[in-house]
Amino acid sequence: MLLSLLSPALFAVSTIACASHENHHFGSRNSKRQITVPPPNDLDWAYEASFNWGSINPEYSTCQTGTQQSPIALTLSNGLSRSHIPRFNYDGQTAGNFYNWGYGPAFTIAHPEGNFTGNPSFSFDNTTLYLRGWHIHAPADHSVASDRAKAELHLVHVDAEGHEAAVLAIRLDPGNSNSTFFNQMPQPLIGFNETSTEIPMSIDMDLVLENAQYFNEYWTYEGSLTSPPCHEGIRWYIARQTLFLSVNQMRSILLASRFSARSEQEVWLHNINA
Repeated sequence: MLLSLLSPALFAVSTIACASHENHHFGSRNSKRQITVPPPNDLDWAYEASFNWGSINPEYSTCQTGTQQSPIALTLSNGLSRSHIPRFNYDGQTAGNFYNWGYGPAFTIAHPEGNFTGNPSFSFDNTTLYLRGWHIHAPADHSVASDRAKAELHLVHVDAEGHEAAVLAIRLDPGNSNSTFFNQMPQPLIGFNETSTEIPMSIDMDLVLENAQYFNEYWTYEGSLTSPPCHEGIRWYIARQTLFLSVNQMRSILLASRFSARSEQEVWLHNINA
């Protein structure tokens, strides 16, 4: 899927709403370049005060009044889903831009302007969605049986028009050996205070699915974005299998991250596993 796309030397990438993944133009592989990013301090909200989002800006009212807000706490008593089974088309090397969204490592898939259908994809219920990019939250957004992983990787998928439609979440914790997926990342990782830097590169996205056992066991529910404006209509998949990294890989991710976990929301009309 290597795309030969030339891009301007400078373009905007927002550090808002769960990594906007707008930096989709591909440059010279494995060479750092500068990008223009508004500082995170310009935001009028903070993850540390997520209980207050609905009252600080009228555009964030859904954060307070929504009926399917994310994240939620999950337990094994919820059972595991046998519906909305995901089928993946993530084969091969995928070109994109590695960067830091101001809260942790991130990667945006390179694609022509407005055209997402050549991106890695997955399908469920006769619907196909396209990977726009991934980013990491630390600590994890979703807890399972009251246990919260050290971080959580979000694979953000859009429809053919580019509207956010689904997020596949994989919890990250330290284990005994390196993750083959994270072995591909440049070292040292770009830090949370280096948001003006990105590295065009290609990675094997199939490895992240392999590390998570291809979502063979998962929870799914109807939810929202986990940062303002918290809009709903997002299909969430949370893999039961934790992706384990080496201690050094985990420490590297945490060093490059800032706190970015919204407080868990009350279960309401989320239709868990339904």
